[in-house]
Amino acid sequence: MRYLSGEEEQKALVHIAQASKVAQDASCERSKCGSLIVSSGETIGFGYNSPPYDEEGQRRCAHAKDSYHKKVTDKTCCIHAEQRAIMDALRRNPDKVPGSRLYFIRLDNEGKSSRAGQPYCTICSKMALDAGISEFVLWHEEGVCVYDTKEYNTLSFTFGEQ
Repeated sequence: MRYLSGEEEQKALVHIAQASKVAQDASCERSKCGSLIVSSGETIGFGYNSPPYDEEGQRRCAHAKDSYHKKVTDKTCCIHAEQRAIMDALRRNPDKVPGSRLYFIRLDNEGKSSRAGQPYCTICSKMALDAGISEFVLWHEEGVCVYDTKEYNTLSFTFGEQ
């Protein structure tokens, strides 16, 4: 992982701001998230978290996470923003996905961009690896951080063990 600075950080913050706008469309009742996938400066996919299309009736956002069996690792009814962005990029720009960069942001309760915690979602990290995405970008307290997707995946499997 490395923290960006200067012009590279400023460009990343523009993409994070765009992901924040995408997150406004999220219909999850727990949190609103947005993702962009960028290749050579071009946005090739985007996504927000919401239930699968045509499945609003299957919403389980109100269920307490501890009500699920411990084997249920994804305790939301929603497709993750990262998953939706990857599917969008693969659908519209499949040749541009390998080597791309994924930006992720979560909004706070007031709809403002929120700093991220450590990598934790193995579902999204495995999907990004399989699609060929090279880097994950999160906005931490210390600044904008770029993770190699393999590193992000490894860290996501150790989340909670620290």
